[in-house]
Amino acid sequence: MKKHVLMLLPVPLSLLASAVQAQSSVTLYGVIDEAFQFVHNANAQGNNLYRLQGGNLQGSRWGLKGTEDLGGGLKAIFQLENGFDVNNGTLQQGSRLFGRQAFVGLTHEQYGTLTLGRQYDPVVDMVQPLTADNYWGSTFTTPGDVDNNDNSSRTNNAVKYLSPQFYGFQVEGMYAFGGVAGATGSQQTWSAAASYVNGPFSIAAGYVRMHNANSTLPRTTWTSTSDGTFDGGYQNLAYETAKWVGIGSVALQYVAGPFTFGGRYSNAQYKADAQSLFPSNQRYNVAAGFVNYQLTPASLVGIGYTWTHSAGDTSATYNQVSLGGDYNLSKRTDVYLVGAWQHANGTQRVPVAGGGSVLTTAVASVADYGLNASSSSQIMVSLGIRHKF
Repeated sequence: MKKHVLMLLPVPLSLLASAVQAQSSVTLYGVIDEAFQFVHNANAQGNNLYRLQGGNLQGSRWGLKGTEDLGGGLKAIFQLENGFDVNNGTLQQGSRLFGRQAFVGLTHEQYGTLTLGRQYDPVVDMVQPLTADNYWGSTFTTPGDVDNNDNSSRTNNAVKYLSPQFYGFQVEGMYAFGGVAGATGSQQTWSAAASYVNGPFSIAAGYVRMHNANSTLPRTTWTSTSDGTFDGGYQNLAYETAKWVGIGSVALQYVAGPFTFGGRYSNAQYKADAQSLFPSNQRYNVAAGFVNYQLTPASLVGIGYTWTHSAGDTSATYNQVSLGGDYNLSKRTDVYLVGAWQHANGTQRVPVAGGGSVLTTAVASVADYGLNASSSSQIMVSLGIRHKF
């Protein structure tokens, strides 16, 4: 009897292992992006800068994501994603272990997906993929990332729902709890977006509202369920004490053979109240377009233009022209060359030491690298390599 039992045991155990493997999976993935970067007019003294700079096309990261089949078409899902600086190994996103994403949820092909945790808002999910930033990263996006086109912001305590696609239409909504007793609206975030895809044509639009903490005293910084888009450039750094930030965006894209054409518009508003350290509401209108050409199956080139105009508290205009080239050495490794020239004019508000802010002449600051020029123009060029695993 013992002999028969020993011979039979391996069969059901192996079948059980196969069944478990078929029902669930966990994937380790990541991106490492590094470049040699040159910046002309990189600081207030007008000096040039030569450095290694990571995260140009994509932020360097590693992560885990997985699914478990619960039966009846329902699956449990999760994702944990870490962001790091490839040049020194330090954590990014405020030194969080999983600062890029951390959520768990349920998904069903018929009923959609519900997720809870630290997540991107629906505008990032639906609108950003149709913009030049999706292909070329920071060098093709807004100065200071005033409209979050480069995904500077993630949202904590967020509940998000994504519908199934229905005849090309899809919608997504999110609400993040501020977690302040007796002040439901303090630090809350809410957002909604919709997209439509019909063959080579795609369009998406959405809105996100991020609230700062309530205060009876002048605020000194940004405290919200959503990370601030204040990346060090002068364009919006003086508005960290806003009552709320609201961003509406729309983007469209059309693919015609080897060409991809894209355009977008956004309006970002920084709301002032009695506790803010700036006197009146600030608005940024952004219009941008790009054209990509698939030169060969392995080679992509692109050109983009971004116009950013501020109004309300200041009056500044930033014109930026960007160029890019990317070559795939393999399915997982590519090399790239991207560059941008920006010109600024008008006035902008900048913070001063010890609190408060002043109006000054606008200076150039390409994308959201936070390098403020000494004058109205700046040039940035990055030659890099990206590896995905």
